[in-house]
Amino acid sequence: MRAVVFEQYQTFPSLTEVPKPTPGPGEVLLKVAGAGACHSDVAVYREFQEGQPGAQAPAFVLGHENSGWVEELGDGVTGFTVGDAYLVYGPVGCGHCSYCSKGQDTYCENAATNPYMGIGLGRDGGMAEYVTVPARNLVPLGDADPVAAAPLSDAALTPYHAIKNALPNLAGGGKYALVVGLGGLGQIAVQILTALTGATVIATDVKQDAMDRAAARGAITVPGGPDQVAAIREITGGRGVDAAFDFVGATPTIKAAQASMAVGGRFTVVGIAGGTTEWNFFATPYESTITNTYWGTIEDLHEVVAMYRAGQIVPDVERYALDDALEAYRKLEAGELSGRAVVVPSAAAV
Repeated sequence: MRAVVFEQYQTFPSLTEVPKPTPGPGEVLLKVAGAGACHSDVAVYREFQEGQPGAQAPAFVLGHENSGWVEELGDGVTGFTVGDAYLVYGPVGCGHCSYCSKGQDTYCENAATNPYMGIGLGRDGGMAEYVTVPARNLVPLGDADPVAAAPLSDAALTPYHAIKNALPNLAGGGKYALVVGLGGLGQIAVQILTALTGATVIATDVKQDAMDRAAARGAITVPGGPDQVAAIREITGGRGVDAAFDFVGATPTIKAAQASMAVGGRFTVVGIAGGTTEWNFFATPYESTITNTYWGTIEDLHEVVAMYRAGQIVPDVERYALDDALEAYRKLEAGELSGRAVVVPSAAAV
């Protein structure tokens, strides 16, 4: 079968032929409906080096945002019907530590000794015609479009988990939420905040088209720049925001969000651009929190799918045939995508 393969560190992937996988015990073989191209994939093949924390040794098939139709069941697997559509929960932990037993594979206590981080992250992913998945990692999609659903397994799951953790800060009237960075995750974050809270959503980016899309979804937009923080504080009556979510994670975006916080607010850094910040007692709103998060739980993903099926989450998707998968990654690196690139191996579904 054809697949997009990460073959060596700091090298662009290749579209090549690899053996069709066979599901092992407890696994399901999916015919891939869609595979999202994510900036984390770019980090895998562009930035990581051998031995670096988080680096996953090549070679393996990329793609950690996946959906597909059940094709074949491995030994011991029951309860699935061939042809049914599922979304794939990407993280794969040890399966038996205290975190994995709660569905929090992202925080597996044995991550350092596991053979891989997840599907498409050390283990062959879904940027291919077929992918094998542990049965417990499958979330049913019913009759919802599986191609558009593919990026939800990261681009919606990650902001959903961050927002869910911050819901106590947004309970009640007169609350404000700030979304920094309006790429794939930020656009979905605006939708989740609108659906789950009554907060006024403020969204900021340097790209006008991204802000226009966020505004169409109900957000008040503020352009990046030297007047950014002042504009955010003016919208909140000078008080600041109750919860902020930075989907970039660069030093300037972290500082902007931090400067926009209200007393008792919660600021979550979601983006992995590697930015840093300083903390000062007298310059920090009292009892405000700076935290981070990574992906989400499988319970969260079931809730994300419920929102998707209800029409509360509508991802911006650009579909690419598998033959054009490498072009999708080139556009992703160049910042030329307005939505999430989803590679569709079945030509009929593009």
